[in-house]
Amino acid sequence: MMSADNERRDEMEHRTEQLFAHARAAKGFMPDDEGTALFHAARRAGSDHPTTGTFVEVGAWCGKSTVYLGAAAEATGALLFSIDHHHGSEENQRGWEHHDDEVVDRTTGRIDTLPFWRRTIDAAGLGGSVVGVVGNSSAIASHWQTPLDLCFIDGGHGEEPAWADFRGWAPHVAVGRWLAIHDVFPNPADGGRPPYELWCAALASGEFVEDGECGSLRVLRRVEPPTEVR
Repeated sequence: MMSADNERRDEMEHRTEQLFAHARAAKGFMPDDEGTALFHAARRAGSDHPTTGTFVEVGAWCGKSTVYLGAAAEATGALLFSIDHHHGSEENQRGWEHHDDEVVDRTTGRIDTLPFWRRTIDAAGLGGSVVGVVGNSSAIASHWQTPLDLCFIDGGHGEEPAWADFRGWAPHVAVGRWLAIHDVFPNPADGGRPPYELWCAALASGEFVEDGECGSLRVLRRVEPPTEVR
């Protein structure tokens, strides 16, 4: 006869697989192996916290990465704040490589991924573990007060927005907690430079050390407090 603990573990594993299926079906650019690695990093961050963990995602698009992170938040009792203005980054605009005409609002003519994000989260049943925050990342970061157990940066990849996200959010990561950066490509031929430069800057600061990678995902752990208020 199955014990209560084994039954609960099986239920949790089944729920995780359901959420991974939702993540794979969502619009987005994150490969499943990197999403799975992000889930495990967030689950570690949530499980390693004595009280309710706090996660922040900077850049959500239509919710693919949000579901991977939300799955970890749900499993550990953490809360994920998913931050995006939902009008798309430079590389998502019309005429650029990653443009998707389906997400353009026909009334305004602008990208609006919020309805897609909301449907993704609702379909996954993650409303209790994920809070959507719509607005400018830097403005929100400047008013943020809660130390973070995990911060995932995957917003605009242009130089100005990428550095603004890093300078705004990395200082909020608590000592001993984690910062994850997506689309880090050491070889310039593989992708844009700003995320790689953020990763290099985090290591060069002495405040972070490497703590895992998968594909273009890099995970760092804060070992020293911020040296200055940014």
